[in-house]
Amino acid sequence: MIRTLRDTDLEQASAVCMRAFLQAVAPSLSTRGVETFSAIAAPAAFAARGQQDNLQQVFDVGGVIKGVAELKQRRHVAMLFVDPDGQREGIGEALLAALVQQARTEVLTVSASLSSVAFYARHGFRTDGAVAESAGLVYQPMTRALIANAG
Repeated sequence: MIRTLRDTDLEQASAVCMRAFLQAVAPSLSTRGVETFSAIAAPAAFAARGQQDNLQQVFDVGGVIKGVAELKQRRHVAMLFVDPDGQREGIGEALLAALVQQARTEVLTVSASLSSVAFYARHGFRTDGAVAESAGLVYQPMTRALIANAG
Protein backbone atom coordinates (compact mmCIF):
# COMPACT_ATOMS: atom_id res chain seq x y z
CA MET A 1 0.00 0.00 0.00
CA ILE A 2 2.90 2.40 0.62
CA ARG A 3 5.04 2.99 -2.44
CA THR A 4 7.17 5.62 -4.13
CA LEU A 5 5.37 8.49 -5.83
CA ARG A 6 5.36 8.07 -9.63
CA ASP A 7 5.10 10.71 -12.34
CA THR A 8 1.61 9.38 -13.10
CA ASP A 9 0.60 10.15 -9.48
CA LEU A 10 1.45 13.87 -9.49
CA GLU A 11 -2.05 15.24 -10.13
CA GLN A 12 -3.70 12.86 -7.67
CA ALA A 13 -1.06 13.45 -4.97
CA SER A 14 -1.42 17.22 -5.34
CA ALA A 15 -5.21 16.95 -5.08
CA VAL A 16 -4.99 14.84 -1.88
CA CYS A 17 -2.65 17.37 -0.27
CA MET A 18 -4.85 20.29 -1.26
CA ARG A 19 -8.07 18.69 0.01
CA ALA A 20 -6.48 17.90 3.37
CA PHE A 21 -4.78 21.29 3.62
CA LEU A 22 -7.90 23.27 2.71
CA GLN A 23 -9.93 21.42 5.33
CA ALA A 24 -7.48 21.30 8.25
CA VAL A 25 -4.90 24.06 7.80
CA ALA A 26 -6.04 26.80 5.40
CA PRO A 27 -8.84 28.22 7.59
CA SER A 28 -6.24 29.42 10.09
CA LEU A 29 -3.90 30.99 7.51
CA SER A 30 -3.73 34.20 5.53
CA THR A 31 -4.34 34.27 1.78
CA ARG A 32 -0.56 34.42 1.36
CA GLY A 33 -0.12 31.17 3.32
CA VAL A 34 -2.73 29.40 1.20
CA GLU A 35 -1.06 30.64 -1.98
CA THR A 36 2.36 29.52 -0.73
CA PHE A 37 1.12 26.03 0.06
CA SER A 38 -0.76 25.78 -3.23
CA ALA A 39 2.52 26.41 -5.06
CA ILE A 40 4.36 23.83 -2.91
CA ALA A 41 1.68 21.20 -3.50
CA ALA A 42 1.40 21.77 -7.26
CA PRO A 43 2.16 18.74 -9.44
CA ALA A 44 5.15 20.47 -11.05
CA ALA A 45 6.58 21.29 -7.61
CA PHE A 46 6.27 17.65 -6.54
CA ALA A 47 8.03 16.61 -9.76
CA ALA A 48 10.85 19.10 -9.20
CA ARG A 49 11.40 17.99 -5.60
CA GLY A 50 11.37 14.38 -6.74
CA GLN A 51 14.49 15.14 -8.77
CA GLN A 52 16.25 16.23 -5.59
CA ASP A 53 17.24 14.20 -2.55
CA ASN A 54 13.63 13.83 -1.39
CA LEU A 55 11.80 10.58 -0.67
CA GLN A 56 8.18 10.87 -1.81
CA GLN A 57 5.75 8.15 -0.72
CA VAL A 58 2.06 7.53 -1.28
CA PHE A 59 -0.51 5.33 0.42
CA ASP A 60 -2.20 3.61 -2.51
CA VAL A 61 -5.47 1.69 -2.16
CA GLY A 62 -6.35 0.03 -5.46
CA GLY A 63 -4.88 2.82 -7.54
CA VAL A 64 -6.41 5.58 -5.42
CA ILE A 65 -3.96 7.69 -3.43
CA LYS A 66 -5.21 8.18 0.13
CA GLY A 67 -2.09 9.80 1.60
CA VAL A 68 1.13 11.54 0.61
CA ALA A 69 4.40 11.93 2.53
CA GLU A 70 7.73 13.51 1.70
CA LEU A 71 11.06 13.25 3.49
CA LYS A 72 13.51 15.99 2.52
CA GLN A 73 17.16 14.94 2.47
CA ARG A 74 16.19 11.90 4.58
CA ARG A 75 16.01 14.18 7.65
CA HIS A 76 12.95 16.46 7.48
CA VAL A 77 9.26 15.57 7.12
CA ALA A 78 8.30 18.07 4.43
CA MET A 79 4.79 16.77 3.69
CA LEU A 80 2.36 14.39 5.35
CA PHE A 81 -1.25 14.61 4.26
CA VAL A 82 -4.13 12.15 4.29
CA ASP A 83 -7.22 12.61 2.18
CA PRO A 84 -10.08 13.78 4.44
CA ASP A 85 -12.10 10.71 3.38
CA GLY A 86 -9.32 8.41 4.67
CA GLN A 87 -8.47 10.06 7.96
CA ARG A 88 -8.53 8.19 11.27
CA GLU A 89 -7.76 4.91 9.45
CA GLY A 90 -4.04 4.68 10.30
CA ILE A 91 -2.83 6.04 6.96
CA GLY A 92 -0.90 8.95 8.49
CA GLU A 93 0.71 6.68 11.05
CA ALA A 94 1.71 4.19 8.35
CA LEU A 95 3.22 6.92 6.17
CA LEU A 96 5.10 8.45 9.09
CA ALA A 97 6.46 5.02 10.07
CA ALA A 98 7.67 4.53 6.48
CA LEU A 99 9.46 7.88 6.56
CA VAL A 100 11.06 7.08 9.93
CA GLN A 101 12.37 3.80 8.48
CA GLN A 102 13.97 5.69 5.58
CA ALA A 103 15.41 8.54 7.65
CA ARG A 104 19.19 8.85 7.74
CA THR A 105 19.67 11.21 10.64
CA GLU A 106 19.93 11.22 14.40
CA VAL A 107 17.14 13.80 14.71
CA LEU A 108 14.11 13.90 12.43
CA THR A 109 12.52 17.35 12.09
CA VAL A 110 9.14 18.66 10.98
CA SER A 111 7.62 22.12 10.64
CA ALA A 112 4.19 20.99 11.82
CA SER A 113 1.06 22.90 10.97
CA LEU A 114 -0.62 23.89 14.22
CA SER A 115 -3.47 21.46 13.54
CA SER A 116 -1.00 18.54 13.29
CA VAL A 117 1.08 19.17 16.42
CA ALA A 118 -0.90 16.64 18.49
CA PHE A 119 -0.42 13.96 15.81
CA TYR A 120 3.34 14.41 15.80
CA ALA A 121 3.48 14.57 19.60
CA ARG A 122 1.69 11.19 19.78
CA HIS A 123 4.45 9.80 17.56
CA GLY A 124 7.43 10.89 19.61
CA PHE A 125 8.04 14.43 18.34
CA ARG A 126 8.68 17.25 20.79
CA THR A 127 8.29 20.97 20.23
CA ASP A 128 11.58 22.67 19.47
CA GLY A 129 11.22 26.42 19.76
CA ALA A 130 8.44 28.90 19.26
CA VAL A 131 5.69 28.85 16.66
CA ALA A 132 7.03 30.53 13.53
CA GLU A 133 5.80 31.85 10.19
CA SER A 134 7.32 31.70 6.72
CA ALA A 135 5.66 33.05 3.56
CA GLY A 136 2.31 33.00 5.38
CA LEU A 137 2.66 29.40 6.61
CA VAL A 138 2.43 29.13 10.40
CA TYR A 139 4.20 26.15 11.94
CA GLN A 140 5.58 24.58 15.10
CA PRO A 141 9.16 23.29 14.80
CA MET A 142 9.35 19.75 16.22
CA THR A 143 12.02 17.07 16.51
CA ARG A 144 12.20 13.34 17.17
CA ALA A 145 15.38 11.53 18.17
CA LEU A 146 16.21 8.61 15.84
CA ILE A 147 19.65 7.56 17.04
CA ALA A 148 19.18 3.96 15.85
CA ASN A 149 18.38 5.12 12.28
CA ALA A 150 21.44 7.32 11.70
CA GLY A 151 23.99 6.20 9.19
